[in-house]
Amino acid sequence: MAAPRKVIITCAVTGAIHTPSMSPHLPITPQQIADEAIAAAEAGAAILHLHARDPVTGRPDQTPEAFARFLPLIHGRSNAVINLTTGGSPYMLAGERVQPAAVFKPEVASLNMGSMNLGLFPMLTRFKTFQHDWERGHLEATRDMVFKNTFADIEMILTTCSESGTRFEFECYDTAHLYNLAHFVDRGLVKPPFFVQTVFGLLGGIGSHGDDVSHMRRTADRLFGSDYEWSVLGAGKSQMRVAAISASMGGHVRVGLEDSLWVGPGRLASSNAQQVTQVRSIIEALGLAVASPDDARELLSLKGRAAVAI
Repeated sequence: MAAPRKVIITCAVTGAIHTPSMSPHLPITPQQIADEAIAAAEAGAAILHLHARDPVTGRPDQTPEAFARFLPLIHGRSNAVINLTTGGSPYMLAGERVQPAAVFKPEVASLNMGSMNLGLFPMLTRFKTFQHDWERGHLEATRDMVFKNTFADIEMILTTCSESGTRFEFECYDTAHLYNLAHFVDRGLVKPPFFVQTVFGLLGGIGSHGDDVSHMRRTADRLFGSDYEWSVLGAGKSQMRVAAISASMGGHVRVGLEDSLWVGPGRLASSNAQQVTQVRSIIEALGLAVASPDDARELLSLKGRAAVAI
């Protein structure tokens, strides 16, 4: 019998969308982020997608110094592929957001493929009280904010990180972002195989209906053929449903407390590892195998952990 197809699980450990008051399990301090990342890798995550936060307020922090407090801990205790955000927070400019990836030269960095409205304010209907002054304003301000990722921003991040051999998790929140990626492929700034992360269910991007997932997959297939590896993330309650669709359609999956705080209706996830374990059970129930970090390196043609600056 042929060996089962291998599915890459990415775990996005903390992100910049959710705030500390939303869940007591959201990792904030460097030790919490490191511990959660390592546990997620032990549960089966091949790639760890990482953000940093202020350890007191939990506010997103994109300084290299903030990442330096936990990256050596993760790199020293796990073989997982480290993926550093260049999305940071929607309130930051690209020159600030690229700094951790420029300094630490990870195997993978995320790259948002277009500007968009990003509406977080509907969460104010579910969360009423906050521990920190910045949290309510962080959500409310997205009524009148554009998450800026211009062609110049994208090209700057591409060229900055590519110089050190870093490859990318191309985050595509709508069909136009796939066409933006195709533009950079046509210009020779993106080389295959590339890793396309299609994002579903955030207000301002494409929805999370099964037809939306299929549409993004068909469009990517038409634009990129066999030159890419496809992955999905579903925001909030759509996380596991979208992951199951992707796995059944030949794709990879992303989970983690950046994307959803939940592990079931009304049930907060107690850890990132809990979500990794849940999606792993879906993958294995489909007769598929979970990719190891070295499997992911081979599939994505990554430079290897010895070539990072952590």
